[in-house]
Parts: sequence; C-alpha cells; structure tokens
Amino acid sequence: MRSGDMTVFTGWLQWKRAPVLLALVSFLALAEETVEVSIEQYTFTPQQVNIRVGDSVKWVNREKRTSHSIILPIVGVPESERFFPDESWTYRFERPGRYDYHCGPHPEMKGQVIVTE
Repeated sequence: MRSGDMTVFTGWLQWKRAPVLLALVSFLALAEETVEVSIEQYTFTPQQVNIRVGDSVKWVNREKRTSHSIILPIVGVPESERFFPDESWTYRFERPGRYDYHCGPHPEMKGQVIVTE
C-alpha cells in the first residue's frame, strides 16, 4: 500500500466515526453537572449558585471542628444529616426555581440555588 492510499483510508475511517463522536459530544453536553459549595468559617462559598434542572449541588464541610446540615424549606425534604469536616451532602434539583437554604445548627448561614431550564 502506498502512503497516499493509507492517508485516504485513515481519513475515511475518521469520517465514518464522525456520527458516533457527535452523538457522544451531544450526550456529554446534556450530562448533569454537580456544583460544589464550600463551607468554611461559617460561610457558604459561593453563597449563590446557578444551575440547570437535573444538576446537583454538593456542600462540602471544610471546617476544622464543627458539623453542618442543609435545610431547603421550599423543597420539603427533611434536613440533611449533619456532615463533619471533610464530609459532604449532595442534592439534585428537579424543578426550576429559587431555593433559599440555611444551615440547621447555624441558621445565620444562608445561601441560594437558582435553577433554570
């Protein structure tokens, strides 16, 4: 086989794979995302996150000694379990809206999740 023939053959294979690669890229674009909120010095960082329907928020306790929990009053789910330093809690948002939340043992700690379609 001459080198010119190999180039044509290789190009044909790549062209034949294009629909599969396009489908994979489209799937990944629609994949759910998880946004992380850090808890440190009794503060949520960032205090407001913007996500899409089906995405999740993961709260990570970066404190040295204290536990936290998450209360999402409008969602109607019970308060999360307390999570200690280096532990986390994740919630998936299924509907668009504005979700104010706060820490169970520290109600002065407040944050907000904005969910769009």
